[in-house]
Amino acid sequence: MSDESDLIIEQLQIGPMENFTYVVGDKSTREVVIIDPAWDINALIERIEAQGYTLKGALVTHYHPDHCGGSFGHNAVEGVAELIGKSPVPVYAHKLEAAGVVKVTGISDSDIVKVESGDTLKVGDVEIEFLHTPGHTPGSQCFRIKKTLVSGDTLFINGCGRVDLPGSNSEDMYHSLRKLSGLPDDTLLLPGHNYAEVPNATMDEIRRTNVYMRIPDLDSWRNLMG
Repeated sequence: MSDESDLIIEQLQIGPMENFTYVVGDKSTREVVIIDPAWDINALIERIEAQGYTLKGALVTHYHPDHCGGSFGHNAVEGVAELIGKSPVPVYAHKLEAAGVVKVTGISDSDIVKVESGDTLKVGDVEIEFLHTPGHTPGSQCFRIKKTLVSGDTLFINGCGRVDLPGSNSEDMYHSLRKLSGLPDDTLLLPGHNYAEVPNATMDEIRRTNVYMRIPDLDSWRNLMG
């Protein structure tokens, strides 16, 4: 069993929407996965190769193009399609999100490993747990790695993901945030965007400062969200 000192976690800000991409893996084996690869795939692959890492997979928090590639508005974003074209690896998405990932990125259904909440993935001796956190999208998921949580657009340092988009659900978001609120105080939150003055914070800090984590019940949540 590996300990915290064996863990690779690199937080990389990329693209015009202040996205974070993460490289996670095992220092001993140098095996890694990449979370939410988008915007500049060549730069991300070059980073992995320069560090002497071996890429074993891509993990997707949700299907929005700024996190996995695809088109929206007048933007065409590189993502998992370009990644697996250069470095063929499986793409891990929640089973409720897989169709959305296929639709926006153009990859094949056979490129995706469909996961459920509670499933785990071993990268070297590092275990990643998949946590289903619907609300922003039906199949949004977070990744728990030891004392770290990569939260995508479910939870930010000072906020949470939008719930006014197609497929969003405000009450699902409430329950997802309650789930994350139960994580240990020293869990380090790594969000999907650099929207705050700091790029990460502990769950204890977030529970004390993030208004969305302090709503006492569902009726209060409904009032807050309008």
